[in-house]
Amino acid sequence: MKFDLVFFDVDSTLVTIEGIDVLARGNPDVTTLTEAAMNGEVPLDQVYAARLKMIKPSRADVDSLAQKYLTSLTPGAKETIDALRNNGVSVHLVTAGIAQAMAPLASHLGVRHVHAVSMKFDDAGNYADFDRRSFLTRRDGKELVVRDVRARSHGRAAFVGDGASDLEAKPAVDLFIGFGGVVVRDRVKENADVFVDDADLRAVLKHLI
Repeated sequence: MKFDLVFFDVDSTLVTIEGIDVLARGNPDVTTLTEAAMNGEVPLDQVYAARLKMIKPSRADVDSLAQKYLTSLTPGAKETIDALRNNGVSVHLVTAGIAQAMAPLASHLGVRHVHAVSMKFDDAGNYADFDRRSFLTRRDGKELVVRDVRARSHGRAAFVGDGASDLEAKPAVDLFIGFGGVVVRDRVKENADVFVDDADLRAVLKHLI
């Protein structure tokens, strides 16, 4: 087995959507900020709070997003996770997405280790805030999460993701796989150890098992 730990981004990697843009209902200002962050043009911490302040997602909005994740799986995503788990690989989801929206997806995929950002709601279910202590809302957050996990684990590790925030984790793993099956980002394609642009996520397995 090549790797003992494999970390996956979620949006535009395990699923074909960007959750924050779904919540924004096509608001072009939010989409512009998301693209700028994912392409590495601006640090994530400069856009994270700004986008949520613009959207103010309710608990119901987040529940709806959770269901949309389940119907937006990238082709081969479940089979990829199953293959890794069946080979004894510890799979982790690492995303700046909303923890409450990730939970059903992680359960469906059989993944127990989820690193995401918790939203806070008031008693009426309206948006109140997010977990501002989370590494994942700031620059190099994914690298910090991966290093934290690896400090308590053994073996070789790989990361699979599509965006600039994923690429920041490259120094913390033995192999960084850029996934372009949903969207190709030039910065990731140019700097990944391996770049896979097959629409089916199972194309990454030959590099991992």
